[in-house]
Amino acid sequence: MTETASRRFFDVPPVWLVAALLLAWMQVRHFPMGLSFGPVWADLLGGLLVGGGVLLMSLAVMEMRRHQTSFHPHHDSARLVQSGIFSRSRNPIYLGDMMVLTGLILYWDAVLSLPLVPLFLWFLERRFVIPEENRLRRTFRMDYARYCEKVRRWV
Repeated sequence: MTETASRRFFDVPPVWLVAALLLAWMQVRHFPMGLSFGPVWADLLGGLLVGGGVLLMSLAVMEMRRHQTSFHPHHDSARLVQSGIFSRSRNPIYLGDMMVLTGLILYWDAVLSLPLVPLFLWFLERRFVIPEENRLRRTFRMDYARYCEKVRRWV
């Protein structure tokens, strides 16, 4: 595997999600600073967000497989998927990543890690969402423009 190919292989959102989760976990383990979200509500909301995020990602991957197109962020799409969960969000996998990160930060009581959420969103948009949208815009032209008018980027 060439250096560029291996870099692209590892430059995928799940790797960055794991990195952000490791930072949050290390923060709560080594620098909790006595901060907490509260006893029960953070665990419940955190669990719901993680479960919802995993469900969202699973629905998106199944829909993309059903349409026989790639869900790898650096590959060109064979088809513009607009059905299923993609009729509600143009980026359900990235939205699921955000939900998992937020949910685990809440569940772990990693209060000081909350700024990772908007930073991770900013990073996903710059590194993956905008380049993907540009490729889809070039490939599917008017179909993609109509899709963008109907469906929002996130929710």
